[in-house]
Amino acid sequence: MPVAAHHAFAAEFDVNKPIKVKGTTTRLDWVNPHAWLYVDVKDDAGNVVAWRFELGARTPCCGSAGEGTVCRSVSRSRFEGFRAKAGGPVANGRSIKLADGRELFSGGSAPQQ
Repeated sequence: MPVAAHHAFAAEFDVNKPIKVKGTTTRLDWVNPHAWLYVDVKDDAGNVVAWRFELGARTPCCGSAGEGTVCRSVSRSRFEGFRAKAGGPVANGRSIKLADGRELFSGGSAPQQ
């Protein structure tokens, strides 16, 4: 018999480690149970770091803005979330502020603050 499982936010991410980065969206993968957004971010030395943000399910992630807004976005956007406990450039996404000022909420599993 198939078994479905889902992790709690606190199992992988740290609410005490918020992150804000600016970068360029490179890819969006629609996979269950979460979508993953890939973002190229320049660090203080000018090196490009490939970040990965876990998002919510398709419907809450896109909301009324539509999936094309994020999928085709190549402008520098601001991404907020909470870092992974394991370290590295991985986070649970909270919100995305597009270059035109619109803000999208990820629909992720992060607790309200």
